[in-house]
Amino acid sequence: MTTIRDLARLADVSVATVSRVFNNPEVVSQETREHVLRVAARVGYQPNESARTLATKKSYMIGLIWDTDHRRPGWRHPFLQEILIGLKTALSERGYHLLLLATSEREDSDKDVYLRAVKRHNLDGVVFIDNGTRDPALDVLAASGVPCVSLDRPVSGPRTTYVTSDNVGGARSAVARLHARGCRTIATITGPVRTRPGAERLDGYRAELAALDLPYRPELVVEGDFYLAGGYAGMRRLLDLPHRPDGVFVAGDEMAVGALRAITEAGLAVPEDVALIGFDDIELAALVPPGITTIAQDKAGFGTAAATALVEMIDSAEDEAPPPTVLPTTVVLRGTA
Repeated sequence: MTTIRDLARLADVSVATVSRVFNNPEVVSQETREHVLRVAARVGYQPNESARTLATKKSYMIGLIWDTDHRRPGWRHPFLQEILIGLKTALSERGYHLLLLATSEREDSDKDVYLRAVKRHNLDGVVFIDNGTRDPALDVLAASGVPCVSLDRPVSGPRTTYVTSDNVGGARSAVARLHARGCRTIATITGPVRTRPGAERLDGYRAELAALDLPYRPELVVEGDFYLAGGYAGMRRLLDLPHRPDGVFVAGDEMAVGALRAITEAGLAVPEDVALIGFDDIELAALVPPGITTIAQDKAGFGTAAATALVEMIDSAEDEAPPPTVLPTTVVLRGTA
């Protein structure tokens, strides 16, 4: 077996440098880190995880809590998949592994389930993704002092923070774009309003209508679910109105694909008859003709910001947390608006 001393010799660096690459990679230059990792991969070197845990008092394991109930479709949403890839990549670069905490079969009254899992697996921290429900077990975990980072959901605790996008600003940009191309009856298909992104994107839609001196009409607001079927059904409802909209802000790209199908099935042209803007910038948005204009979120930025905040809290001896991170959004122009 290749030892740490063998690897140091082969990479022409000190044993201390090799140790830092695997234990504290953030203090090593990117060039040196990549060089050592290349040599390690070539010779099949693997650090001794037990020894590393004893030396650093860390497990280098992060728990992920994300809608593990198989009855919900959350796992397959492409935007969340891309966030997960970004998170895994960012944590891996810092020497951490990601462990899924699958606890969907628990009793609702079991408020210590996540905290017990953290202790059982000796996790250094936890990331959880908002699924639109208020789970008391997450509140118990956040209050425990375990470093926690939430995605798209405010949390309260001594060592907690969250990462989100500028949902309000992005929604306002979408409505402003529709107005700029001549739309005056602008509807929206929202995400679930019980979720932070769904509620904030609706807030942004309403705020920009007010800024443009356009009336808010409840019949032009249809609640969706962030999935294809919700977008399709929502668009069918809007097209059945006596005076259909000439522009629609859809609060998620997968819903926008469903809405686009409903428009074309009705024999209408996009964007000539109905202009359409989505939100997220998933890969599919660029592939369906004529290409969906959308509000892009920084998917890689989610992972980087969450990993950075979590490692900062893990490395700190104080009960403190970095401020929340709000990532900017950008308009990506394609064929639908």
